[in-house]
Amino acid sequence: MHAPYPPEPERAAEVRRRFADEARSARPDLAALCLLVGAAADGTLDEPGMDAAQIELDRLAGQLPFAPGEPRSWAVALADLLGGRHGFHGTPADYERLQSSLLHEVLRRRRGLPILLSVVWIEVARRAGAPVYGVALPGHFVVGFGPTDAQVLTDPFDGGRVLSGGDAQMLVAGATGAPLDPSMLTPADPVQVVLRILNNVRAWAAARPERSDVALWAVELSLLLPSHPARLRYERAQLLVQRGDFLRGAAELDAYAEVLSAVDEAAADQMRGQARAARAMLN
Repeated sequence: MHAPYPPEPERAAEVRRRFADEARSARPDLAALCLLVGAAADGTLDEPGMDAAQIELDRLAGQLPFAPGEPRSWAVALADLLGGRHGFHGTPADYERLQSSLLHEVLRRRRGLPILLSVVWIEVARRAGAPVYGVALPGHFVVGFGPTDAQVLTDPFDGGRVLSGGDAQMLVAGATGAPLDPSMLTPADPVQVVLRILNNVRAWAAARPERSDVALWAVELSLLLPSHPARLRYERAQLLVQRGDFLRGAAELDAYAEVLSAVDEAAADQMRGQARAARAMLN
């Protein structure tokens, strides 16, 4: 299956505007942000398609048989419904597909990366009234139910399997080689979740230089989030130059140099030199 291509410029600009508005709203909507990421990635995802994805999340939530009450009961009910009845889970091959980072495709295929499957769990459970949130373990995103002092973790990538404390420790050790720190178990807010999704998209594109179009929209959406690494400005500039947009790339390098000059004048001078080199490519 070929990776999708972004929409036409006018639609892409509209998607970015709506993404920025949602990300900076008082209570950002996780599903809406993820679907706007999908619309930035896939020019075939139109408004009816985005509405259909929201309706599918509502439909799945309506199939939960009751409000379980206890966190573990919620976790088991979601695993039975989504992992068991509907077959949502992940496989190693899903890491090779851009579609695994797009919510509308994950809802269609029932496959995805751990973080996107977790978004499905969170959004279905939230609609049903569960005390649910994402937990950004290093290297493997999972879902938490209940208060953090009585937390129940599940792994949607494994069909919603309920994790023991030892399981979570093994996931972290496998990803980092370090022990599990309690700070890793805190709930992730929607903006943090979306930034991590966009980081995954950027990693996918970095391994495929011919898809610099994907890297560019992922960086541009990341820059619209209220909190993001400043170095993304430099990454965007490099991508613009790589794609032959030398003037915009040079302007971005100069802007990043201004940010750097407050802390590292030598690095700022290096950025200005790269900006001059980018402009020289027009000659």
